[in-house]
Amino acid sequence: MRKLRVAVYKFSSCDGCQLQFLNLEDELLQLSDFIEFALFYEARRYVASGPYDVAFVEGSISTPHEAEVIKKVREESRVVVAIGACATSGGIQALRNWADVEEYKQYVYPKPEWIDVLKHAEPPSKYIKVDYEIRGCPVSKEQLLSFILQLLRGKTPTLFTDSVCVECKRRGNICVLVAKGVPCLGPVTMGGCGALCPSYGRGCYGCYGPMIDPKPEALNARFKELNIKPKEIQLLFKQFTNWSKEFRRVIDEYE
Repeated sequence: MRKLRVAVYKFSSCDGCQLQFLNLEDELLQLSDFIEFALFYEARRYVASGPYDVAFVEGSISTPHEAEVIKKVREESRVVVAIGACATSGGIQALRNWADVEEYKQYVYPKPEWIDVLKHAEPPSKYIKVDYEIRGCPVSKEQLLSFILQLLRGKTPTLFTDSVCVECKRRGNICVLVAKGVPCLGPVTMGGCGALCPSYGRGCYGCYGPMIDPKPEALNARFKELNIKPKEIQLLFKQFTNWSKEFRRVIDEYE
């Protein structure tokens, strides 16, 4: 059987999602019999030219150069998969989208005239067609493995679609929002993390981004009933996946 030719690309990001491939460790050794990492700068120097069967893309598009590269990735890849919060909804760096780019360049860089950036940091889907999204900050290595195994078996990959609340129910967690009044984005956030934060008595931070049809306005109304200040509500949604259009509906209400 021909090996699956895989490319792993990094754009504006922290490398955490790429590292999840390497964190597979033993499983990665077994996968090496079935997949070839033709391009993966985090793991090897050797690069084989495209086309690729599947390209995993980490990071948001923040510069004109990245905007051009992501288009080339699409041309060379049969399947493009966005991995992690940055690649699916802009990530932490998308917080700058509410700021004046030229102003903060003056404060951050000694030679701001050398910095060539786009006005907004946005996910690759803004520029190309993305076939699949695997959420998280970082992405779950178990979800990466499941996705690759489904491809190898010739299946159309299926991904998590339920909210974090469903995962809390499965684990038998007491709802931190209902029982303790702790602000939690679980009702509007895509599951896949195993309800990690609520399992430790903390509210969900929304790092997997909005679930399908999340209706964040309803959760916003509940936060108001709990007398959470408007600025605090805005900051709850303005975190890892702040630039997702569903969460921006609440964020923009308080701008």
